[in-house]
Amino acid sequence: MVKTQFGIKDLENLSNVKAHTIRIWEKRFNLLSPERTDTNIRVYNLENLKKLLNIAYLYHGGHKISSLANLGPAQIQSLIKDSLIQGDTNYVLQVFKSAMFEFNGNLFDQTLNKLLKDRSFTDVFLQILIPLLEEIGVLWHTGTIDPSHEHFISEKIRHIIIEQSHNLGLQSIPQKNSTFALYLPYGEIHDIGLLFANYKLLKKGYSTIYLGANLPIESLKYVVHQKPNITFISYFTIQPENGGLKTYLEEFQNISKESPCQLWMVGRKIDLDLKEKKNIKFFPQIKSFISHLENL
Repeated sequence: MVKTQFGIKDLENLSNVKAHTIRIWEKRFNLLSPERTDTNIRVYNLENLKKLLNIAYLYHGGHKISSLANLGPAQIQSLIKDSLIQGDTNYVLQVFKSAMFEFNGNLFDQTLNKLLKDRSFTDVFLQILIPLLEEIGVLWHTGTIDPSHEHFISEKIRHIIIEQSHNLGLQSIPQKNSTFALYLPYGEIHDIGLLFANYKLLKKGYSTIYLGANLPIESLKYVVHQKPNITFISYFTIQPENGGLKTYLEEFQNISKESPCQLWMVGRKIDLDLKEKKNIKFFPQIKSFISHLENL
């Protein structure tokens, strides 16, 4: 069953308002109307959550809670509209979280399209969508949200990257000689970072071969056979397990020993004790990798 009821700790995690403060707001200003379990524990519904997210945005923006508590829903929305800086990151994140809990794809799409009228896709991805994914990851690990919520947002972001990449492919012919093949190693399935790297390379005018997730390393030899000068790009976040990165590199060197191909490795599994080879580059931090792509 998808989560539609929340404890006060969930509200704290989602709104960045301390549980103690939420209790005070309830007692003094009757801000929320939680139900009570048989053991007298507060339980909040989706409407309570949405109201708190809006109140929290205005409160963090400098409005007094004593004034906000007396406003109705329409007045709160009007105040948000008056207070809102175009594309304000904090508010947009709150809207995306509301869309997530309601599984409201139209709200997500409309909000994103408004952002893209004034900002580049790269800026929106790095400044808003990445922080959104990071926050949702924390919420998922703390049990605040259901996996279905995380999947909903992740798939929406995947689709917009694919759409943006597709549009680039329709608009231009690759201008650079180098070709990149992007894949995730066997056992890796989260490809949002890889999709974005593909988008950045297309935007820079490079040819790409997108191989996707969960690819056994022995499959690379077929690509090398056809494209000996290929540069592979891959993310390593959970694989290989048990310190198997050295073995993975040895297998890659065996596949590429008669080819000038390269491997650019990105992600937190990168072992800094391993030394880069002539044909292998390490990027433990995603930001350094994106910067590298910008400067190609």
